[in-house]
Amino acid sequence: MAEKKGISPEKLTFKKLLRNRIAQLSFGVILLITLIAILGPFVRPDHSPDANTQLLSISRMKPGFTADLLMVHKNEAYKRPNFFTCIADGGWEYSSNYIPLESWEIKSDSVFYKATGEDEILSIHLVDVLYHLGEGNHQKTNTGHTVSHFKDGELVSETVSDTELTQRYSDAIIRKTYLLGTDKYGRDYLSRLMAGTAISISVGFIAVFISLLIGILLGLLSGYYRGKTDDFIMWFINVIWSIPTLLMVMAITLVFGKGFWKVFLAVGLTMWVEVARIVRGQVIAERELDYVTAARSLGFSDLRIMLKHILPNIFSPVIVVTAANFAAAILIEAGLSFLGIGAQVPTPSWGNMIKEHYAYITTDYAYLAILPGVCIMILVLAFMLLGNALRDALDVKS
Repeated sequence: MAEKKGISPEKLTFKKLLRNRIAQLSFGVILLITLIAILGPFVRPDHSPDANTQLLSISRMKPGFTADLLMVHKNEAYKRPNFFTCIADGGWEYSSNYIPLESWEIKSDSVFYKATGEDEILSIHLVDVLYHLGEGNHQKTNTGHTVSHFKDGELVSETVSDTELTQRYSDAIIRKTYLLGTDKYGRDYLSRLMAGTAISISVGFIAVFISLLIGILLGLLSGYYRGKTDDFIMWFINVIWSIPTLLMVMAITLVFGKGFWKVFLAVGLTMWVEVARIVRGQVIAERELDYVTAARSLGFSDLRIMLKHILPNIFSPVIVVTAANFAAAILIEAGLSFLGIGAQVPTPSWGNMIKEHYAYITTDYAYLAILPGVCIMILVLAFMLLGNALRDALDVKS
């Protein structure tokens, strides 16, 4: 105890957490997944919204599969949106269409190619491959090609020779490796898993925020005022507590409709009960202590006493239950999405990814259903272990 003398409770708690390897590992996992969720399209291989680039001709390819893709610029004006728009939309559209290739050859000013899964050999002019024409045009001249095309959303003109045009084609054919293969729609599976982190993390944060807002408010009122206020709030808490959480969430979701944002609301409105009970119990114990009596005698308002004096002293158990609620919110969201009343396709959620591929569980493609389940398990386990570490660190007796 001597080494603890003169150390603030916050620093002591922090030192305990630093000595806990499991807490460090859990926090590292949560931080990594949160960064992937925030940065989203800037860190995953497929930066399209919801990582939803579908190439059906290369569906259900095994991990490590490599494909040659011909990028054909879309015949439309294109300008990449700004950073914040990309984050809000979950990505940005590609400026090109992708064609998986079995073989190709450059002849003169055209690409002759055989697409994956097709028997016919097709051709496309290199200008169509390399440029956004949109309202622009292409004319063959004695000196080469005059191309009027869109660049960063603006119409510009450019003259290129046959040699320059042929040299540029290499930029239009890329080799892409799918580290975790593709799903049944030919989408990059690693990108889909990474995009699914945004749903789990955001549901956890917003649902926990809603539960804390309601739970702390009702818990403070119930524990501080007691009497009829306590009786009414406890009756309401017991009614909500008696209803199974998943059943309540399903009912709320069905009333307000399916969708991404409805999941936040539904989960948050069912997780406040435990927070309220814990806060109430802590407030009942604190309200009889000398510092609360002193605050009343000084004429402080009830609101100030509850928020500025009592609440900071009871926050330790609230932090612990918050970690557990975060894990529960992730599990509930995954369950709702698996049942089809959570995040709706093509929005990637680990729950609906399991639903899309659970039929493959007895085949060689079982990993398509197993990997999202492993991601859910890792994230939930990380929050539970971190919650246990916080409980131990905040224990003044240890």
